[in-house]
This record gives sequence, C-alpha cells and structure tokens, in this order.
Amino acid sequence: MRPQLCHILALITRRKHVRPYRIQAVLELSRQTGSEPALTGLLRVFKNYYPEIIVGSTAGGGRAAAFKHPNTSWRERLDEIQDEHRSKSRSEATKPRDGFRVNHLLSKQTKGPHSKLPTVHTLHAQESSITLEEIDNADSFVRNLDKIELPSQLVAVLADPLLQKLMILRPDNEASIRVRNWLNACITDVKVGDADASVLLDVVEVLQDYVAATKSLPPTILPIFRELFAVWNGINSQEAVLTVLAHLPITDSEGLYPTILLPLENAILSSTPVTATAQVTLLRFYTTLLANWSTILLSTPSQSLPTLPLGSITHLTTHIHTLTETLTQTRASVETHLYILDFLALAAALTTTPSLLQHMELTIPSANLIYTLHFSPSLAVLSRLCDIITTYKHGLESIMPGRVSSQRQLSPAEAAHVKIFNGFLMDICNCVWRMKAFSTSDTNAQGCCLHPDVTEALAAYMAGFDNHPDITLASALGLSAGPVFARWAREYIQEVEDGETAEGRELRERHRGPVTQRSLGVVRARGGVDLSWQDYRLGMLEHLDGKGFGGVGRLMYNTMKILMSGKGGNSQSQSQG
Repeated sequence: MRPQLCHILALITRRKHVRPYRIQAVLELSRQTGSEPALTGLLRVFKNYYPEIIVGSTAGGGRAAAFKHPNTSWRERLDEIQDEHRSKSRSEATKPRDGFRVNHLLSKQTKGPHSKLPTVHTLHAQESSITLEEIDNADSFVRNLDKIELPSQLVAVLADPLLQKLMILRPDNEASIRVRNWLNACITDVKVGDADASVLLDVVEVLQDYVAATKSLPPTILPIFRELFAVWNGINSQEAVLTVLAHLPITDSEGLYPTILLPLENAILSSTPVTATAQVTLLRFYTTLLANWSTILLSTPSQSLPTLPLGSITHLTTHIHTLTETLTQTRASVETHLYILDFLALAAALTTTPSLLQHMELTIPSANLIYTLHFSPSLAVLSRLCDIITTYKHGLESIMPGRVSSQRQLSPAEAAHVKIFNGFLMDICNCVWRMKAFSTSDTNAQGCCLHPDVTEALAAYMAGFDNHPDITLASALGLSAGPVFARWAREYIQEVEDGETAEGRELRERHRGPVTQRSLGVVRARGGVDLSWQDYRLGMLEHLDGKGFGGVGRLMYNTMKILMSGKGGNSQSQSQG
C-alpha cells in the first residue's frame, strides 16, 4: 500500500504539514528500503518546501518515478473535463464579467499580455482582515466596502474587475501613485533596454479591460503612449491602442494634440499602404472619442462647464472637418459618406445643448463637405444629411441674438458661419422642394457654390433632352426627377393610382413619366389620378418617411414657411411654394 499512500500524501501535503519528525521518519524509511521510488517522490515534495533541511543524494539524486494513477482511464476522462472547463474559463475571461470576484485566471490560466500582470493577492493578512479574495458576490462586496484591505500589487487593477470596482467606489491617492510608479517602471525598463518595447503594447492590451470598466483613462497612463509612439509601427495591437485612446480625458488641445494625437496619426498613416483606409480608421477613432467626450459634457453640471477646456472640443471638431473633406476626395464612396455622417451627427447633437454653446465656440461643416454629401448617389446619405442639418438649425436658433436662452453675442467668425449655414438650407430646399436648383436669386442662396459658367453649361446640357422637356436643370434634383428620388417617386405614384383603383374608380390613363406639375394636370384631364403638385410633394415626404428616409421631410417641415403651419396650406400658398 505504500506507493498509493505516498501518492496521496504527495497530493495533500502543504507547508504546514512538513514537520522535522516527519522528514526524519521518511528519510529513515527510505534508507531502509533502498530509496524506493514512492518514498523518493514524497521526499521531493518535502524538499520543495524546505530545501535547506533535506540535502544529500537520498532526495536529490536520480529521477524519482512519477506516481501512477490506479485508474488511468478515469484520470484521462477527468483531465478532459478539466481542460474543457479551463478553456471555457479562458474564453469567459475576455467577455464582460459579473465582476464580483477576483479574476484568479489572470496569470494562471490565461496567456498573452494578461499573464504578465500580478493577480490580486493580499500579503500579511490577519484573521481579522477582509481581503478581496474572500469576496464572491455583490452583497459581500457592499457590506465590506469600507473594510476591504487593498491588495499588495495594485497594478492588478488594470485587469481585475473586482479591484476596479473597489478603486472607483473608494478612491485612494496612494493607490493611484503606486499604479503610476509601476507603469513608470515599465517605461524605464524599455528606455534603458532591460525590456522590449512590446511590453508597452502588452500593457495597452490589458488597459482595454480597465477603460471598458471605468469608461475613463487616467492621465497618469498617458506617458506610456508617448514612449510607445516612438517605437510603434502603427499596426501591432492597433485596435487596442485606438480603443484605449478613445477614452482620453478632455484636456488642453495644446498638450494633447502634439504629444498624443499627432504621433498617433503619423504612425497609422505611415503604416497603411492605402492612405484612404488609414484616414477612415482615424475618422472612426475620432468619432468614438467625440462620443465619449460628449457623454462627459452632457453629464457635467452647467455651472462646472466653464472649468473644462472646451476649446479642445472646438479644436477636435475643426480637425475632423478637415479630415472628412480630404476623405471625400481620396475615398468617395457611400460607405465613407456614412462614416462622415456618424461624426456630423455627434457634432450636431452638441449644438442642441444651449448651456454648452454659451461657453463653446460655434463650428459648422464646410460648404465643400455639405455639398459633396448632398450630391451623393445614396438617398440614405441625403436623408441623414438633412436630418443633421435640421439638428444644427435647432441648435443655432437657440443662441441667435434676441433669443431668451442666448446669453452671449456671436463673434464675427461665428456670424459668418451662420451665414454659410443659411446658404446650406436655402440651396438644399431649392434643389429638393422648390425646383430652383443652383439658383442664386433668393436671400442666402449660394447656388451650391457652382461657378455661373458651370451652371450655364449644365443647363444647356439638360436642354438637349427632348424626351422630357419639363425636366430642366432647376428641377433635375427634386422630389420627382432627382436621381435619388426617381425610383421612390415612381413607386409612390403607382401606390396612389392603385389606391384609386381599389376604391372603385376607373383610371383611363396612368402616369408614365417623371412627375411634374404640368404632367399631373395632363393626366388628370385625360381621366387619370386627381393629384395636385403640392399634394404630390407632401405625399412623397410621407412615403420617404415610411421607407426610413424621414430626414428629408424633417428638414422641409422645419425650413419651408409654407410647411411650418401644416402639411396643406391654402391654394395660393401652394402655388407660391
């Protein structure tokens, strides 16, 4: 029975079990039996705990035979079950966690950058101590929140969900200093050559868990990126770097852009052969950064807004406007336009908070960007653009002079922005609703910034089409003949005619071509559908809204005076519209 007994003892032995009399007894028995393999294996366990006591060839020489399990098939099956459990635990370690127990898998069963961080372990704990390792549910955590001792290695906060919660709910300045010192030590090791630069990327990989839990990036961590960008190729762990930096704090742009954002741009742009692809990556990063900053701004009390460096918001939006203009030239596609609109929607949303605009300089997109998006071949792009411009309009109205909510005067630059913005409104409404595309005769109309010679050449080109003499340059972008509207206009007029037929009215003629004010009158006179030009346009707005393109109608109803009072209006107003 001795081999089996020694095997069991080897499995259950801990430091407290190794006593001098037991060591002496096993050594004596080993000499009597001629160094039996089972006893030698047990002595090796003893020696792991007290190598200074057990010396000599009895426990150190030769190779101790491995203990054999009495039921190998049972052992193999158990190994499979345990491996499956460990694999599941590793996969769950990368997913959102409940977070009310210490992540013991951090360095024991996980691989990669996480394995280089210490786990939560509280040394010198006493019987009266309450450690994080003892917490296993939310109730226990809340009851003992003020009594929990901080672990010995606080840098584990970068990846352990329970320690993150403790540091958030019970901030400690000394603990923050200890984390910062650990990070500074990593930077120093890289500088002096004691560690490879990949260590910094490993830290960034781990920081993803931290920023996901805290939704913030402490300024003490920023020095890591300043050192990282000096050696980073812009490719390795790019997603991790961008994810972490998207939680940058709102700081002065003079310190943030040259030291963090500019090196980041240079690294990514130089690493990607296709410049436009790198520019899209930067645009999506900046959009996420602006979204996080917006959350901070909207959750800040109005009286505290002046203490924030709001100039950084203006600097960031202006910088992204330049990037988006470049993208419309380097990668002119619907996908790119939609990414640009994601950013513009966030920038427009900031203008809907009057208390924020009282302290932040007004910025709007450039004319080139707006008109490029307006002439996109996608109705989804045009609809979203109209919706965003409507949001801008509501926000700008709140700070215009004479408004009760306005408490400041517009600067000359801001007044110029408002004038340009009014040009957007008039030009888009002229193209879509008023059938006066590229007109400059109305107040604020800019003719989409086209040179008169270009407009004349386009008008002459349109006049050369004899099939549809009613379709001129002025109406070529409207709700009937516009390239993005034509398919939906055809579908809408067919639905109207089918509705008339379903009600029992016999139509002697159906509308066959692009809808115009004259064509509707001709069809009506020949026994077709009875639909006025104004009703057609209003119906088209409702039809587009039902198809998910409600932005067009929202802009028209918030801009055109004849639509603000209702969908109909009298007949005189309809003819003027």
